[in-house]
Amino acid sequence: MDNPFFTKKGPFKISEILNILNLQIKDLNINQSLEDIKDLYSAESNDISFFHSKKYKDLASNTKATFCITTEALKNDLPKSCIPLIVENVLVSTSIVTAKFYPDSINDNFDYTAKDISQTSFKSKVKFGKNVLIGKNVKIGENCFIGHNSIIEKNVVIGNSCTIGSNTIIRNCLIKDNVKILDNCVIGKHGFGFFPNKKNNVRYPHIGIVMIEENCEIGCGSTIDRGSMSNTVIGKNTYLDNQIHIAHNVKIGQNSIIAGQVGIAGSSMIGENVKIGGQAGISGHLKIGNNVEIGGGSGVIRDVPDNTKVMGYPAKNIREFLRDNKWYIKQQLSPQMLRSLKM
Repeated sequence: MDNPFFTKKGPFKISEILNILNLQIKDLNINQSLEDIKDLYSAESNDISFFHSKKYKDLASNTKATFCITTEALKNDLPKSCIPLIVENVLVSTSIVTAKFYPDSINDNFDYTAKDISQTSFKSKVKFGKNVLIGKNVKIGENCFIGHNSIIEKNVVIGNSCTIGSNTIIRNCLIKDNVKILDNCVIGKHGFGFFPNKKNNVRYPHIGIVMIEENCEIGCGSTIDRGSMSNTVIGKNTYLDNQIHIAHNVKIGQNSIIAGQVGIAGSSMIGENVKIGGQAGISGHLKIGNNVEIGGGSGVIRDVPDNTKVMGYPAKNIREFLRDNKWYIKQQLSPQMLRSLKM
């Protein structure tokens, strides 16, 4: 993943990486240089990656990384060209190495570089409300509107014909043309990346960004976290209702519609043309296929294949759900609705 915003340090010798992880490996060229830390898919030669779950076995077996942080139980799934670095806690060790390459990705303190928009070159280009602040490394296209009390913090690119509502904070974000972000949203802050480590929580650095593609709408009070090792992506023509939370690394395909108070946990992949009912929850690291419909209030804890309708907790095929809850549904629905469901 090429990161346009966070400054990468290095390269570092493998000896430096082994030192911060308290590791020793025999018969290793300790002067070998490492260029970057990346996920298994993106890693190239002279990169270091990480492998913490069998769920990523296929990616691990094909990674091009020279080194990989992993466990004794998983090391044999790596290709012979990749040297395993065996640790007790893969994610904690990965966070330590990531912080070395990207030290400015750890803290999300307020952007002290932000200035009143009237003191910037955007004052004659953007229509804006009161108390609008703009940070460093910000680009804004033509015909854009920014509401009262909003802060466009550092590292943001906004395309043409975009509208940013009032009381909204945006950081580390790439927004394409014709996007509407309504009031009270927070977009691009780090995700909920904490790992317990001997009674101390270790924050995982988030070096990804948020990408919102063309013709999207983000409803009031929604939060979208930037990615950790990859980007969080909202596909084009996708509409998010109010009070939705999108966690780090989530990918949402184009033409999807998500109703209010939905929560999608980290690293889940949502396909194209997906519809999700209000207050549904989707667990992390899942794959939701194309043309899927998820009923309101559902709890999705496993992958959902293409062209499937699911509902309930745990979410199951809609026909199975209706059969299992037939008595209750008959008490709640009108005869006309029951006939439409053929019950």
